[in-house]
Amino acid sequence: MPTPIHERALIVAPAWIGDAVMAQPLFMRLKERSPGLTLDALAPAWVAPVLRRMPEISEIIDNPFAHGELALSARYRLARQLSARGYRRAYVLPNSLKSALIPWLAGIPQRVGFTGESRYGLINQRHTLDPAALPKMVERFAQLAEAPGAPLHCPLPNPRLVSEHEQQKATLAALNLSRHPEKIAVFCPGAEYGPAKRWPARHFATLADELMVRGYQVWLLGSAKDRAIGDEILTRSASADPDTADTADTADTADTADTANAIAADSHENTALRNLCGQTSLTQAIDLIACADFVVCNDSGLMHVAAALDRSLIALYGSSSPAFTPPLSPHARVLSLNLACSPCFQRECPLGHLDCLNQLDPQRVFAATPAASSAPLSPNQQVNRPLFCKGNDREP
Repeated sequence: MPTPIHERALIVAPAWIGDAVMAQPLFMRLKERSPGLTLDALAPAWVAPVLRRMPEISEIIDNPFAHGELALSARYRLARQLSARGYRRAYVLPNSLKSALIPWLAGIPQRVGFTGESRYGLINQRHTLDPAALPKMVERFAQLAEAPGAPLHCPLPNPRLVSEHEQQKATLAALNLSRHPEKIAVFCPGAEYGPAKRWPARHFATLADELMVRGYQVWLLGSAKDRAIGDEILTRSASADPDTADTADTADTADTADTANAIAADSHENTALRNLCGQTSLTQAIDLIACADFVVCNDSGLMHVAAALDRSLIALYGSSSPAFTPPLSPHARVLSLNLACSPCFQRECPLGHLDCLNQLDPQRVFAATPAASSAPLSPNQQVNRPLFCKGNDREP
């Protein structure tokens, strides 16, 4: 067993939530190799809540710099503060030159990372990336725990975020939500990267209707940028007022958000389908996902969060590839049509049709959920079931 060594190391964390989750196996391996190691993370504020739910991370230091911002004087001041902490090693996970400046300016002796943007000198324990040998992002991060050229330590553990029962209770109380007696499904309809990773709102609405008739509450989670998508799902749901749904079908794209906001303000008092996008912190979203019976997500940061919380997960892939950034959980099921044009890794469909997600029908997604294997619907539920029928899954 390794001898505990009391040493401090700094993680320069990724700026994407999903990448931060996929970095956790690296942290686990570092702690395994040096049980006495104290790991701190330099991270943007929007990523910090995920890192706080990792037991391997002791302290989080705010990285205030926006993407592309040099701010050399401010970086130097932060580096001088870090130099007093006695870090012996820094693991620089982003590949940009700017991300390697602070550990170098702080005089941290061992600076580990991939060569990236020609970071000779800034990174002095340089790994050379072989994409064929390390096809997954999680493998690339974990490789930094080993010496350059050494084999990856396998098998890798899966990420595991912490959400305690008391934390979940506090979040539910703060948001006036209940997990009893209803069954809970969480949808994460957004994707920060771009629309080519987003399953259509009309499909989410159809799936929500199928679940609600089976007694599920459906919570929509995401950032404030996803609020309009959530409102559209509410609007298109069969539980919405028919006049409202017709309005959503005929509205111009530019008016969709205003229409949905007005409808939500009137709202149909639909407590079974709740649009919580932009209404929670990331910390609260973590706890709500932990409460779910299952989660349906686009390939997004919250998908990786759900996987790390060990939830039953249906992950929907369009322009991206599960071969590169899969959900790291035995309870995750990936759905992808594997069209000839995908994965294209574009933010918007370069062909203008987004068939990779438009043609992934709600029936197929429902069949992948635990709800599909639950008790059959009662005769009354069958009579009132407005789902998977022509007209419900309306095209815009």
